[in-house]
Amino acid sequence: MIKTTKEQRKAILRVYNRRSWDPTLADSRLTYRQFRATIQPTFGCDGAIVLPWAGMWLCIERDGYTHS
Repeated sequence: MIKTTKEQRKAILRVYNRRSWDPTLADSRLTYRQFRATIQPTFGCDGAIVLPWAGMWLCIERDGYTHS
């Protein structure tokens, strides 16, 4: 498992909760733990992680800032 900050974990939960209202993502019945297992590390990005979501990659910075 990839080490994450508390702010990153909060951001991952916010992204996970978005899945409930998006009908294109609702068919994916991943649990939160399974969803968290999809995160990937980055190289040279100061501890940021990336997360596949809705056909794109979301980057979550150490402070929880999330962008595509």
